Amino acid sequence: MGMACSPLTVILWVPHVHAVWACVRSCPANCVCTQERSCSVLCDRAGLGQIPSEFPCEASSINLDKNSIKFLSERAFGTLPSLKSLSLNHNNISFITPGAFKGLPSLTELKMAHNEYIRYLHTRTFTALRRLVKLDLADCNLFNIPDRIFIELPALQELFCFQNNFRRIPGAIRGMENLTHVYLERNRIEAVAYNSLQGLTKLKYLNLQDNRINVVHERAFQGCQKMEYLYLNDNLISELPENSFDGLRCLKMLNLGGNFLRNVSNTWFRDLGELEVLYLDRNRISYIEEGAFENLTSLVALHLNSNNLTTLPFSVFQPVYFLGRLYLFRNPWECDCRIEWLKEWMENYRLVRDIPCASPSSVAGIDLMEVLYERSPEGYCLDPVELNVTSEGPTPSEEPWSTTESKFNSLISKLLLQMGLPEEAANTTEIFSNTTQLDGLTDGVSSGVGEDSIEATSSFYFPAFFTVVVLQIK
Repeated sequence: MGMACSPLTVILWVPHVHAVWACVRSCPANCVCTQERSCSVLCDRAGLGQIPSEFPCEASSINLDKNSIKFLSERAFGTLPSLKSLSLNHNNISFITPGAFKGLPSLTELKMAHNEYIRYLHTRTFTALRRLVKLDLADCNLFNIPDRIFIELPALQELFCFQNNFRRIPGAIRGMENLTHVYLERNRIEAVAYNSLQGLTKLKYLNLQDNRINVVHERAFQGCQKMEYLYLNDNLISELPENSFDGLRCLKMLNLGGNFLRNVSNTWFRDLGELEVLYLDRNRISYIEEGAFENLTSLVALHLNSNNLTTLPFSVFQPVYFLGRLYLFRNPWECDCRIEWLKEWMENYRLVRDIPCASPSSVAGIDLMEVLYERSPEGYCLDPVELNVTSEGPTPSEEPWSTTESKFNSLISKLLLQMGLPEEAANTTEIFSNTTQLDGLTDGVSSGVGEDSIEATSSFYFPAFFTVVVLQIK
């Protein structure tokens, strides 16, 4: 005699069968509807020219990507109380009727990227989407959006508006107190005004890279005290106000690469005690003020490559032991006595090789590691140019032979002894590449596109602290 299904089994089994049947029953033509954890409607690449007239009432996600949809009428999707995710990427949408998304009270994610004919959005385009958390309007050929377009989106946290035609930061984001991520890269934005980011008290991530920014107003970021990642790279910035980043005490990554900065002020980074990664690469920097990095006590990576630096004062990098990686390649280094300390440092710890000098002429093209610094009878360093070019006796530098070496040995020894470690720390060699991007420390992407990769770098680690210098000119 066979075993009959228990009443409890039937109660648990029937609703599942009904849900599957209900999801599939009203599936639009040319679409696929699946019921796993929830009802998903897959209509991507289905050749649709308009929104289907009917969807399963139980639908929790709808994918309409890569069709030829041109128009969204009012209540275009009917009433779908369970819908949480709607994707309309890569269509030909040119007009969205106000109220097109009414009837979707549970929608949390709306993707409309790569609809290059939209160009204009009505103030009430997104009305009634009070639970919307993520909105993607990237690459929609938008020149502007109404200031009050997000007024009915109190839950919005992530806004993707990159690759449009904005000439200013949209005023619509002001006062959006729940926004945490804003993506505005690859627009035509020309300035960060003092009130552009007003009221964004929870903003953690702001991407403004690859715009046309040439002005950053004083205290432009003052209201963004929760900011952790800020991308300003690949713009037209030639100078910054003294208090540009004051108040950003939570900032972990700042990218200023690919601009036109000529010097580094000792006031810019004074509040950035939590900063871990700083990009200043691909600028025109020739001078760094003493104390510029002294408050960056959490810094583990500093990118100064591809600038106009000719020398590197030892005082600029005190204390040196807080750095994990220091990128200095592609600079026209003047290998005189002022950077002898760097040569000694690399010799002592076998850090980096292949560092061609640009000058003096007597050592031009020679690797820094191969430059021989002569000594005066009093023990002072003699610049190669004085030693090899002038007919008069070489002029001694201000520091005797032992001074620079003793600075490093004393500093490292004291630190090691405090930690109970021997002075002979192990050396490790690693391969890095530099494209002005975060390695493991951020999820983002700052460009430096087109840069050649570094062939080899070396790194030196201590158990409790470590220091890396990267110097290479191709």
